Amino acid sequence: MASKNKLKKFKDNERFHNVIQPKRNILVSDEFQFKGKWKKDFFKNDNEIVLELGCGKGEYIIYLSQKFPDKNFIGIDIKGARIWRGAKTALDKKISNVVFLRMQIELIKNVFELNEVSEIWITFPDPQIKHKRAKHRLVNPNFLNNYKDILIKKGLINIKTDSEFLFGYLHGILEKMRCKINFISHDIYRNTAVPEEVTGIQTFYEKKFLKIKKPITFTQFYFISDDKK
Repeated sequence: MASKNKLKKFKDNERFHNVIQPKRNILVSDEFQFKGKWKKDFFKNDNEIVLELGCGKGEYIIYLSQKFPDKNFIGIDIKGARIWRGAKTALDKKISNVVFLRMQIELIKNVFELNEVSEIWITFPDPQIKHKRAKHRLVNPNFLNNYKDILIKKGLINIKTDSEFLFGYLHGILEKMRCKINFISHDIYRNTAVPEEVTGIQTFYEKKFLKIKKPITFTQFYFISDDKK
């Protein structure tokens, strides 16, 4: 029954106008139709583009899209069944400023042009604690350099996590990169200065972490621009 339900979701994704599922060969060959043209050809406006990487079921990006209707939101995840939930919610609620993109995040430079993205959110990513899994951490140097390329000057990156390991790892990486930490909190629910959008919604996983009294950390930073920008 579960497999049939998943197949139905995959079929729904094919017809949902707010789900894009580019073939890997199209991405690798750098032939994705909306690269550099998201505002003009897809959203048909000039609003800022905000990404959530590893968006899962879309709880967070749905919240952000409703809170900031004057921005364009793109949730990215490789799991089609998860994306279905976010896309279905957006359709049911008639939210028109959010779309879901099913793809591997390591190919992000194949779907966005230089300076095309204004802001990135990464909420509760898998910390990939084992050393051999380090290349899959969404905040490793390779990923961060990719984000740097697609972000505008001083484009913000927001990282929310319950993992002390990932928080420490991230800050160790940031110390070696040319970036400016804009905001940091070791426990967002004990810091009244935290931006409202950081605590305005508690996702399924966040509620689980809070139930066992795990502090949630938040880091917001941007890269210091170099000559190419």
